[in-house]
Amino acid sequence: MRPPRVRRLTQLYAGLVLYGISDSMLLLAGLGVDPWDVLHQGLSRRFGLAVGTWAVIVGVLVLLLWIPLRQRPGFGTLNNVVVVGLVIDVMLATVPPVHGYAARVVVMVAGVLLNGIATGAYIGAGLGPGPRDGLMTGLAARGHSIRVVRTSIEVTVLVSGWLLGGTVGLGTVVYALGIGPIAHMSIPRLAIRVSAIEPSTHAESQLSPAPPC
Repeated sequence: MRPPRVRRLTQLYAGLVLYGISDSMLLLAGLGVDPWDVLHQGLSRRFGLAVGTWAVIVGVLVLLLWIPLRQRPGFGTLNNVVVVGLVIDVMLATVPPVHGYAARVVVMVAGVLLNGIATGAYIGAGLGPGPRDGLMTGLAARGHSIRVVRTSIEVTVLVSGWLLGGTVGLGTVVYALGIGPIAHMSIPRLAIRVSAIEPSTHAESQLSPAPPC
């Protein structure tokens, strides 16, 4: 029996909201964030606007890079651009920063763990990768090593964000080391089987990328 469309949408939105919450936890802990959020945070500190707003803007710009790569965004891709950034802005506007080193470490570690689970949820929904994931897979599809492409993108983003004033620290290292193994476990466990997906969305499921970083 095919899973109801509502199940896939529920998992998609749950994953995106959780992704935004987990990103916010890393930001609130103040011990360093993932490379893309280092960029978003740096842009926010240098030019104004909220971190989540910059996440949306950067997501749109990255999505435009899909055009020459002939990548096709899915329903989940478009939602990824907007939902994650909005959740980050709401969280940072309503939840105060974490104080006390021990508490900050706990929140940071929990943020990385939840981020990996969120990655498995939204990718597992099979409704299209995030814009940053699609850029990576699109470049890799042109004959480049996915490892080289991913590393090059993340190093460029990380250095750019750091130069703009983004926070690089313990959280950045923990994220880099932990997100892969966590997502490796969560993606197959939360993936909706391709054989059970509606034919009209089968092509979208093929776009499911490696976990973001």
